[in-house]
Amino acid sequence: MGYGGWVNVEVTPLPGIGVRKDFATRTGRRIGVVTQRDGHIELIVSKSDDPDACAASIPLTADEAGALANLLGAPQLVAQLTEEHRDLPGISTRQLPIRPSGPFDGRTLGDTAMRTRTGVSVVAVARAGQVHPSPTPDFTFTGGDLLVAVGTSEGLEAAVKILKYG
Repeated sequence: MGYGGWVNVEVTPLPGIGVRKDFATRTGRRIGVVTQRDGHIELIVSKSDDPDACAASIPLTADEAGALANLLGAPQLVAQLTEEHRDLPGISTRQLPIRPSGPFDGRTLGDTAMRTRTGVSVVAVARAGQVHPSPTPDFTFTGGDLLVAVGTSEGLEAAVKILKYG
């Protein structure tokens, strides 16, 4: 298990139940997810003094699991891109949300004309725990999506306004 960017995720079949996927944190606790055969999902956390004993088990709907994955995944991607652009003055990376029932919920990236209007590039979309890299102009947004965008500070501010107001 490494903490310089890699964490060893263990996959454990649970006969008759489903699959547990978890990893050990730096403090020794284990955090993971149990995906049951019927599709139910549980977030699990071990006790601090016994990594094999469960301290908390939190049932999640698919939407809740996706939201949690977006909360955890998109910032990691933004941090990685920010680090990669650190030596490029004037280039920033930012998360841009698609609001449910907002002007681009159900519309495509091309409909935003983001690159043409702001110079900003959408490099990925985080949705329900999945990252969709390099979305094409026909990629359709869904409320709750988090766009990972790269551009100037001014361009990113303009992109926020476009996604908010159309």
